[in-house]
Amino acid sequence: MGFKKLLASLGAGGASVETELTEPNVVPGGVVQGEVRIQGGSVNQAIEALSVGLQARVEVEGGDQEVKQDIEFTKMRLGGAFEVQAGAVHVVPFGLEIPWETPINFFGGQYAVGMELGVRTELEIARAVDSGDLDSINVHPLPAQQAILNAFGQLGFRFRSADMERGHIRGTRQKLPFYQEIEFHPPAQYRGLNQVELTFIADEREMDVVLEMDKKPGLFTEGSDSYRAFRVGLHDFQGTDWAAYLNQWLAEVGGKRNWA
Repeated sequence: MGFKKLLASLGAGGASVETELTEPNVVPGGVVQGEVRIQGGSVNQAIEALSVGLQARVEVEGGDQEVKQDIEFTKMRLGGAFEVQAGAVHVVPFGLEIPWETPINFFGGQYAVGMELGVRTELEIARAVDSGDLDSINVHPLPAQQAILNAFGQLGFRFRSADMERGHIRGTRQKLPFYQEIEFHPPAQYRGLNQVELTFIADEREMDVVLEMDKKPGLFTEGSDSYRAFRVGLHDFQGTDWAAYLNQWLAEVGGKRNWA
């Protein structure tokens, strides 16, 4: 069970609030459940609004550098206005849906460093807003996503890093204002590749799988990027040898150094 205190008291003698997640391990398309507990202060207080949402820390290009920006990408209001009596405890349960496009940040048995995702609780009282801390969640791969990740492992690729970038990948089903890139270091047989970046963009039926392959420079050529994209059904992916499927493209692009 995950538990994290969210908010300190809102002013002297004011109410305080904390959020408890029933289970921080989720998958895209699932639901994170928990409850918000508001502890009344020394006086009665009118709560104008209470909401929970999902937040991601995303890289945004700004000039010659990249900066981090917190983006809330889904939000749910928990009821209407109400009053918290002095000293009373008000408990509000919730079930917050995880969008299918939500990036994964826990795979290969470990947390992907830098992939900050969590539940943000927001309390509005007396025209003031306190957003509190972030209750982290672990977003695990869907079975179809795990199959692609397993294929990379079978081919000898090693996970290097993952991040979330603001922007849109053309030609995909993307709706969120950002996307994830999972970066792999290639094995020796793909000697023409520097790295491969993998992106999943899912909905309730299938997902776009986007590969960005960074080619090494040749003797007379500069390095370049090659893109490939294909679709994978979330419920009918088991019949494909994904390692062989990926190897067709990866070997074509990175099977040898381009010396010409």
